[in-house]
Order: sequence, then C-alpha cells, then structure tokens
Amino acid sequence: MKDKSGGMGLFERYLTLWVLLCIAVGIGLGYVFPGLFQTVGRLEVANINLPVALLVWLMITPMLLKIDLRALKGVRKHWRGVGVTLFVNWGIKPFSMALLGWLFIGVLFRDWLPADQIDSYIAGLILLAAAPCTAMVFVWSHLMRGEPHFTLSQVALNDVIMVFAFAPLVGLLLGLSAITVPWDTLLLSVLLYIVTPLVFASLWRRALLRKEHGYARLDHTIKRIQPLSLGALLATLVLLFGFQGEQIISAPLIIALLAVPILIQVLFNAGAAYLLNRAVRSPHCVAGPSALIGASNFFELAVATAIALFGFKSGAALATVVGVLIEVPVMLLAVAVVNRTRGWYERKPGVEPHEQCCPPGVHLHSR
Repeated sequence: MKDKSGGMGLFERYLTLWVLLCIAVGIGLGYVFPGLFQTVGRLEVANINLPVALLVWLMITPMLLKIDLRALKGVRKHWRGVGVTLFVNWGIKPFSMALLGWLFIGVLFRDWLPADQIDSYIAGLILLAAAPCTAMVFVWSHLMRGEPHFTLSQVALNDVIMVFAFAPLVGLLLGLSAITVPWDTLLLSVLLYIVTPLVFASLWRRALLRKEHGYARLDHTIKRIQPLSLGALLATLVLLFGFQGEQIISAPLIIALLAVPILIQVLFNAGAAYLLNRAVRSPHCVAGPSALIGASNFFELAVATAIALFGFKSGAALATVVGVLIEVPVMLLAVAVVNRTRGWYERKPGVEPHEQCCPPGVHLHSR
C-alpha cells in the first residue's frame, strides 16, 4: 500500500502506531489468555521457538528477495562510502552499544531496574546493535534519493558478513559483559535466521529472474508478499508483549530507561557515518544511506535471537522490542536531517554533486 508521495507505504509510514497497537493487544491477550501464550512458549526445539522462527522467516524473506548478491562487485565504485559504513557497522556500533548498555543499564540506571534482569537487558542491547538493518534501509534510502546501487551492494555485503561475524561478535561482547554464552543456540540461530533465509531468498530470486520478464515478476512477487512480512513482525510483537505485559504495566519506567542508550546509539552512529563520509568526500547520495545503514539495527534478527538465547519473558527480549518501538521515528528524523543538510554537505570541496552521483531515473535493476 503506497501513499501519494510514493516514498513509503501507508503501513510502513505509521509502523510506530501499529507497534503501539500490538503492544496493547499483546498485553490484553496475555491477561485474558495466559495459558495460550504459555503453550506457544513451549513449542520449541533446541531452545528455538518454532512459531517465532516461522514468523521471522516470513518477516525477512521478502526483504532478502531484494538483495542481489552479484551487486557485491559494485562495492568498488563507492569504496569510500562502503569503507565508512563497514567501519561504523562492525567497528563502532556493537562496541558503543555494549559500552552504553554497561554505563546506563549497569551503572546509572541500575537502582531503578530489576537486579536479576540487568545482564539480560544489556545482552538484548548488544544483540540489537550486533547486526545492521537489511529491510527498512531501502525505504530510508528512497526517501533521501540515495544512490540505489550503493545501498543494494552495501546491504548485500553486510548480509554476507553477518553469516560469519554475527555469532563471534555477539559471543565476544556477551563474554566481555560476563554473560554466559550458549554457543550451540547462538550458532543455530545464525543458521536459522541468517543463512537459511538468505540462501532460500537467493534461489527464489534466481528462479524468478530466469523466467520471461524476470524483473517484473520479481517486483510483483515482492509487492505481493510484503504484507506478510509486516504482519509477521506485528504478530511477533503481540507474542512478546503477551509475555511481558505484567512487567510493563507494573514498571513502565523500564521501557523509558532502555530507550535511552538505544536513542543515543542510533543518533551517534548516524552522525559519525555522515561526518566521516563528508571527511572522505563521499557524494551526499552515498553518505545519506551510509549514515542510516550505519545507525539502524536488524531488529527482526535481534528479537528472534534474544528469544532463542534468553526466552520470551527475558529482559533481553524486552530490550530488543524497545528498539523496534523507537527506531522508525528516530530514523525518519535522521532522514529529515540528512535531506536538510545536503547544501552544507556539498559545499565541501571535492564532493560530487547529487545530480552527478544519483541522476533521476536510476533503478535498482539497471545493469
């Protein structure tokens, strides 16, 4: 469903509203049907909740269908922007979140939080920041007229890196935070939530493109299944808040306190990526998507992994859901700032003008 501006679907534009409604529905259903949620929570194999696994696959498969892994060969064209984004995504963001989590949750806010959930909250924040966003990045890039081939190649590169780096990075940061790492469940989560859907989506994409009018078929397929993705996200939130409802009602302050390090982390990393791109003279149409890829989080993966590692009722699961709640409005704010500062950005000598970097009519499928 698209709005008249063509920039973002009506459903995506009001995603925060739908999230709030799902929170209310989840809390209400959790009180009315507690046995139902307990039954769903017991449907697991090797600590992997099967309904959540299904919902995560439905969430991310339509998004991964957009990724052409052959676009990796295009990373050389905008190597400065790629380098900045990789540095922020993998060298700054996870470690800065671990530091912010320890500082705010482990020290400054400790007296206002349940003592037995402190480590779990920090673990949830680490999981939230350990992988860059794959899905909504395309929306943010479109809203700022970002260079589409850069966005596509950067997301494809991040997806490949996630396959190998997510588990070791999470294990390292959880270990530094003195949190026990269940490696078997963590590695199984990577297999289920990254490798399997990425391979499946790549094979499906290839099959569609082999047919006549392949790109048209691909676009049509993505549009048809996109509502399933958003519906699965909201259904997951209903499940989560069905388990977390009592805690939220009794202590809403926890939500506000968890939001503080997440908000600081998103704004800090977006600003760092934007300024670093300007310092190395990347075009504005590359710097904008780079800043938002550098700041946004792969919350679908974070939520699923938090449930697998720590359970539905854990502080880690709650922390990742708070990330979902605040990310959309914060990223829209970042889009507005990037768009309004384009004139200032391009006044730096050596920066390629937007019209040369990203002329009108450029499409993701152009070859």
